[in-house]
Formats: sequence, C-alpha cells, structure tokens
Amino acid sequence: MNIDIKVPILGESIVEGTLARWHKKVGDPINAGEIIADLETDKVNIEVSASATGTVTSLHKHEGETVAVGELIATVDTTATATVTSHASDTTPASVAVPAPATTPATSDAPATPVARNVAAETGVDLRTVSGSGPDGRITKSDVIKASTPAPVAPVAPIVASNSRREERVKMSRRRQTIATRLVQAQQTAAMLTTFNEVDLTRVMDIRKRKKDSFKEHNGVGLGFMSFFTKATVSALKAFPAVNAEIQADEILYKYYYDIGIAVSTPDGLVVPVLRDADILSFAGIEKGIESLAKRARDNKLGLAELSGGTFTITNGGVFGSMMSTPILNMPQVGILGMHKIQERAMVMNGQIVIRPMMYIALSYDHRIIDGATAVRFLVHIKDLLEDPDSLLLEF
Repeated sequence: MNIDIKVPILGESIVEGTLARWHKKVGDPINAGEIIADLETDKVNIEVSASATGTVTSLHKHEGETVAVGELIATVDTTATATVTSHASDTTPASVAVPAPATTPATSDAPATPVARNVAAETGVDLRTVSGSGPDGRITKSDVIKASTPAPVAPVAPIVASNSRREERVKMSRRRQTIATRLVQAQQTAAMLTTFNEVDLTRVMDIRKRKKDSFKEHNGVGLGFMSFFTKATVSALKAFPAVNAEIQADEILYKYYYDIGIAVSTPDGLVVPVLRDADILSFAGIEKGIESLAKRARDNKLGLAELSGGTFTITNGGVFGSMMSTPILNMPQVGILGMHKIQERAMVMNGQIVIRPMMYIALSYDHRIIDGATAVRFLVHIKDLLEDPDSLLLEF
C-alpha cells in the first residue's frame, strides 16, 4: 500500500516553506517516525517524518523547491522491498537520483546548515571534507565557499585585475527572503522614526563587578547587561502603553503583558525569540531565559511558539561593535530598542571632565500611534533607571 507524505502544518501564518534536504532517496527503507526531509521556513526548520514503515518509492520535489502546506512530497510503499523498481526510478526527480558517494555533498551526514548544503550541492563540495566553524562544529555557508575556492598559488607574475573579479550567485534562504520582505514592509507601512539618547553605565557596571561572582555562584548564570535593559524596558512600557501596542485596521490594541523579543544573530540569519512574561521574571530568570533562547537559536532548535507573539523587541548591535544605528521595526510591533557599544568618553560632570562608560541607545517607533514626545520620554525613562539602578532593583 502506498502512503503519501505531505507537508505538515508549519505554524501560525506559515503557508509554505523550502525543501532544504532529503534524508532518504528512492529505494531506501524507512521506519515510521524516521526523518525523511528537512523543511526551511521563515522562522524555523522543521523535520518531516514518515507515518509508516516501508520503502521510499518516489520523491516528488527537488531540494530547494518551495512547497505548500498539505502538498505531496514523497511516497512510501509499505509492502515494497528495499530494491528500487523501474517504476520508482522513472518517477525519481533528477536531483534526487541515486548518485555515487563521492558526489553527494547535499546528502552527507556532516552537521551543516540548510544554506550550506544547498551551496555545497551547487559547487560540488563534499561536506564530509569540510571543517565547520559554526556552533558545535556546524558547517556554515562561508565554510563551504572557502572549501570550494582553490588554495592560492604563489604568483610568478603580477596578478592582473581580471583575476580578482570573481562573482557568485546563491539563492537566498527562505529565512533571508522573509527578513528582506518584512524589513521593506516595515519601511513602507509604518511611519518609522528613530530617537536617540545616551546612558552612563557607571553604576550598572559597578554592580556587575561587585556581584557577578556571587550572582553566578547562586544562580548558575552570568549577570549581563540584558537583564538590566530588559527590566528598564518593561518599566518604560508600563509607563507608556502605546509603545507596547499594535495597530489593527483603525484600532489600537494595547497589550498589558510584556513578551520581549530578543534579536539573535545565527549562521542562517537574524531571529527574534520571545522572552515571555518578562515583567514577572527576576534578573536571574531573564538571564537564564535569554541564554537558553540564544543557544537554541544558534543550534536551530527553536520552536514556532518561541518565535511568535512578541510585544516589543530589543536588539544589541553593540556586541558587534556598532556605535549607533536605527533599528527597523519588527512588525506588527510599534517599537524596538537598539543597544550599542559601550565606549569610554570624556563627560562634564559638576563642572569637571570625567571619563564615563557611555552607550548610545535608540528607539525606532511607529509615529502613527507614538508621538515624538512619548518616544523621547520613553528613552529618558530607561536612561534614568539605568543611571540609578537602585530604583530599578527596587522596582519603583
């Protein structure tokens, strides 16, 4: 009996994905519950499992193709043997025909991102020969590109300009396509403006220096800046509800819960996992939550529920050295806070020039429902709490 394997429901508002990788080829035996394919969506990668034990007789889609929810992608014969029949061979797509082991980079068992596997397939790189530089040895796109580039040979004559005009065309991943679409949508839909301020982090850094060892010993996690900024942000959102709202047609939906999105950079692009109920979390709870979300994001293990429903977003370009930026809204949210690099600067305090660890902070906001005065006061609220963290710790 033939069993159809179809694209499962991918999550809220997701109607299609990209077939990133086949784990099986025509003629392979497969057990019920065993992974047959990886699907890449704009939020997470999803594994598709077989619903019955049998033999794969047909693969209906190529790697890299777009597939819709409910669409047929493979067929399993529960009565067939592992031998490939001539009919199965005839129905096998060209890109998934059984190749020789030396030319199967896209089906190697090497731990690689879907984008890396696609690039490997296009360039003919065997992933088994590539060393990964990503988290836990995961092979990234740059690793494949590096492996596909011949080692340089010492020139015997000056290199002419034409030798350096190398180009490469790589299809955008599903996640990168969605990021591009949503960023353009944010700029075209929202009346987006950005306001800036600067924060003196002297007292926050003093607390971290004095308490970091005992904090980690007691809680099992480091005391970072994100817990201070998250606490200050939640306080500001409570003081200015419009920044925690959403526009729906001609109505404003005010949200009195605080699910804070934390932007995380991964080898496959930016994701924004959500720290739920940040207002009731302790400093340790915030640090543990962010650490767990960031690790799961880099390991590509986030679930759809962890990526949906944020009310406000914090992004930290400072970890990459950014001094100032204008973050783009994460629609349908109407505000996003940008953190930047901490830089020692000469500041005038009480008529004296002193050195202080300063950070520029930015609030991008939707001017349709947030006035400029509200945006400025929101940032000042955060600034005041961070410069007087005693009030932040005492939550008033």
